[in-house]
Amino acid sequence: MRRFASLRMASAGLGALIVLVVLIAAIFAPLLVPHDPFAQDLNARMVPPVWMTGGGPDHLLGTDQLGRDYLSRLIYGARISMLIGVATVITSGLIGITLGVLGGFFGGRVDDVVMFLITARLSIPLILVALAVVGLVGSSLTVVVMTLGLLLWDRFAVVARTTTMQVRTLDYIAAAWAAGCSRSYILLREVIPNIVHHLVVVATLEMALAILLEAALSFLGLGVPPPLPSWGLMISEAKDYMYFSPWVIMVPGVALFVLVLGINLLGDGLRDMLGATRDA
Repeated sequence: MRRFASLRMASAGLGALIVLVVLIAAIFAPLLVPHDPFAQDLNARMVPPVWMTGGGPDHLLGTDQLGRDYLSRLIYGARISMLIGVATVITSGLIGITLGVLGGFFGGRVDDVVMFLITARLSIPLILVALAVVGLVGSSLTVVVMTLGLLLWDRFAVVARTTTMQVRTLDYIAAAWAAGCSRSYILLREVIPNIVHHLVVVATLEMALAILLEAALSFLGLGVPPPLPSWGLMISEAKDYMYFSPWVIMVPGVALFVLVLGINLLGDGLRDMLGATRDA
């Protein structure tokens, strides 16, 4: 058990390190990039990474089909991925947690309305609706964030509703009612703090899912518009060259995989930590 616990702590630390590195790269992107990520140099197209024959220290990860520095675009792509992930979680979390807590706490007709909304949302095909909305309204960073935020709240609502129904029957809630506390006080000070460790895990899952969905939309040409260096857009632009220069699609693909893995590892670690703190 100790070996298993230490392994989980190590994986959580690895996830935190990955997310921290990407977050620092996203925040300080203008200071870290070696070149302008939008500057084109057709004389330096498809330069391979430094570890391959023909590569050089001027472009550590090579250049793309327009001669743009790949490392610079990868760093700026981290900014877009983290922005979309965080903004989507905030938007969907506010909607889902509010509905779930209200339905689980009050029950009755309020819960019936919440369950109807959750069922209606679950009946909607996520990726098809996102494609339709972005295709009709147009692709932009704001549209992608709002679309994903309005579509990814169902898990927050389900988990918040279920855990609230469990918490509302406990003794400290009854004690708060007996002490004359208001409903808003009980919801904000007693219920939500005792279900937050469940919601943290949902937030990490939704953040990873939002990043993957944005990459999928950008790959299909309906996400972040060019020339913004989204990782999904980089993969889409590289698909025509993947057979002759496979690194152009491997670099953003590996970056996307590592970030999603790090977010999920961090979420598992936070769940264990918050659960242990609550049990103590």
